[in-house]
Amino acid sequence: MSFTDAPVTKALVLGLVGSSIAASIFDIKHYFYISIGTHFLRYGQLWRIFTYQLCYTNSSEVLFGAMSLYHMRMVERFWGSRKYASFIVIAGLITAILPPFFLSVFIRPLSFGALDYIPAGPTPVLFAILAQYHAMIPQIYKYKVALSTSPPPTNASDDTSGLIFSDKSTRYLMALQLALFQWPGSLLGAVIGWVVGYLWRNDLLPAAVSRWRVPGWVVGLRSQKRNDRFDGIRRRLEDEGASSTGVATGAQPVVEGENRRRPLGQQLIDEVRGAF
Repeated sequence: MSFTDAPVTKALVLGLVGSSIAASIFDIKHYFYISIGTHFLRYGQLWRIFTYQLCYTNSSEVLFGAMSLYHMRMVERFWGSRKYASFIVIAGLITAILPPFFLSVFIRPLSFGALDYIPAGPTPVLFAILAQYHAMIPQIYKYKVALSTSPPPTNASDDTSGLIFSDKSTRYLMALQLALFQWPGSLLGAVIGWVVGYLWRNDLLPAAVSRWRVPGWVVGLRSQKRNDRFDGIRRRLEDEGASSTGVATGAQPVVEGENRRRPLGQQLIDEVRGAF
């Protein structure tokens, strides 16, 4: 199982599994779901908005959630870890507020209080990622599942009846299972998560929100960025020095490997000496 170039996905998978196991071991599952009438209206526990997406409360949801995150790691590879982490933070904050808001303001009054439950788990964030996966990752192959067990006749064409799937279908089926595990609350979160991902994808969120990025050190890019910047300057100076000395003096250009072994100050002195 490879998390190459996907450190944020690896942290999400390990965090989801670890927090779900910890909630089960310490018997604190009752802190990770929301009942509008009980928790908000009666006891005023608004802090549950920021905790209900931290873990799942049953093993099946943990399995499907971890597998979904793993299979969608290609989104992080396309975007880079910093942009992906920024998207996770923004999607997590938005989907933490919107499902309880819609449930308490619209759905619960219309259902006369019958629907007031939001299950635990990051299903909204998963569907926000799934919206990016759907738009970015192309399907590689398709296959057909026949609807009849009898063998087709020898002269039958390829247009036999059956269901057509692609290599991405299993990802969608796992996500659909998460949306239906504890519906209608889980389904509400899934729909809102998909809408948030769609809005991000089409630049329909405020510019200040969509362009915000987490600090580079959060994903370990602080020192790497500095090294990449100096490496780029060094390579540019080496290329310019090799071309100028080769044209002005007619000398053979310095081999790239030997040029990189010399100190940068020595390279600049050699370039000035060759120009005169």
